[in-house]
Amino acid sequence: MTVEPLITDISSHDTTHRDTYEAGLAIRKAVLGAEHVERSLAGVSDFARPMQELVTEYCWGAVWSRPGLERRTRSLVNLAMLTALGRNHELGVHVRGALTNGVTTEEIQEVLLQTAVYVGVPAALESFRVAEQVIGEVKGDD
Repeated sequence: MTVEPLITDISSHDTTHRDTYEAGLAIRKAVLGAEHVERSLAGVSDFARPMQELVTEYCWGAVWSRPGLERRTRSLVNLAMLTALGRNHELGVHVRGALTNGVTTEEIQEVLLQTAVYVGVPAALESFRVAEQVIGEVKGDD
């Protein structure tokens, strides 16, 4: 039995990676803000650069670009997951992105309440603190 290689043309594979990365970069900037993304990429070390490239290409280019969910829905899903995981820095980044994607303050509040029931009150309490701070910054209430 002969097994065909998954990648037969390396040059087109590289182009596909580059195209996916560029699409991901555009989506990442649209959701998180160009200034935030450019600051993140400018300050990255040579050691961490491959991780930033992976995040941009895979998370933003391959997943966020898919047609099955709108960006606002993806944002709501991320808020729940990041609360469950206790990833508060990333939660703050994605609260800002959710607002950019048209998610309302009330919807953010409801997602965090819903999440509290399933992942625990301590995680949700911290998420409420993070979300409230970011919402205040975005609205200019800080």
